[in-house]
Amino acid sequence: MKFYIVDAFTETLFGGNPAGVVVLPEGTDFPSDEIMVKTAAELRYSETAFIRRINEKEFNIRYFTPAAEVDLCGHATIGSFKALLEGGYIKDDCSYINHTLAGDLNINIKNGFVLMDMASPVKINEISEEPAIDELYKIMGLDYSREKEKGVVLLPQMISTGLPDIMMPVADRESLNNISPDFPALSALSEKYQVVGVHAFTTDAEEGTTCHVRNFAPLYDIDEEAATGTSNGALTYYGYLNGFVKSGDDCRFVQGEKMDRPSVILSHIEASDTGCCIQVGGSGVILAEGDIKL
Repeated sequence: MKFYIVDAFTETLFGGNPAGVVVLPEGTDFPSDEIMVKTAAELRYSETAFIRRINEKEFNIRYFTPAAEVDLCGHATIGSFKALLEGGYIKDDCSYINHTLAGDLNINIKNGFVLMDMASPVKINEISEEPAIDELYKIMGLDYSREKEKGVVLLPQMISTGLPDIMMPVADRESLNNISPDFPALSALSEKYQVVGVHAFTTDAEEGTTCHVRNFAPLYDIDEEAATGTSNGALTYYGYLNGFVKSGDDCRFVQGEKMDRPSVILSHIEASDTGCCIQVGGSGVILAEGDIKL
């Protein structure tokens, strides 16, 4: 099996979010779940994608953290199609279908840039009772009353575009930088709310940037992630629901700064009374490639 290590959502090595990518030999099926979890744990990245080619235009991708399978991973999808492009499996300026546990997603390749459909966005719930909000912010190392004093009026909401996360507003980049979660408590809270983790954001951003963000998912052995496509897709929808993103907007999210892996995730939203389509995109750089002896 061919494997790649790809830095996704960046055009610079050691930027963005690294993912493992494993391309299965033509005509073979996925290894056992146990083998894929062990392989992901051995590669030690937050997610590793396993790719089975169905035909010239269709692929089936499964995603594994070092602990378990997840339905979808944005940065690993960017990494997967960048690896497929560089490896000669696909062509530039073409469209493909990615079959995932979160649904069948369209992938467009344009000038080496990967743009992918997210699953249909869903607002699952919101945290509206003050004791519950206080609990969330305390677990994240912040004081909710202080955030309110600094101007936070939006409520945390659970949003999914393939994976559910809590969208958590903070007042400014100082507050975002000061987040220091109690990871065991955050894991328990994530389990309680049945979410992957918390996607914290601030609209305190320079011109041309929608939000600065940080993402935490210790329940899945990811204390912090440098770039998360699905979560920023969800944040795009949160922004639309809460008035700071409009239909037709192109959004730009900056993530990974605290980790010294600055990432840029782009999104586009088209919404109407009949539905909502969100695309998330980025570039990627291949750091390494080789063979896995399984």
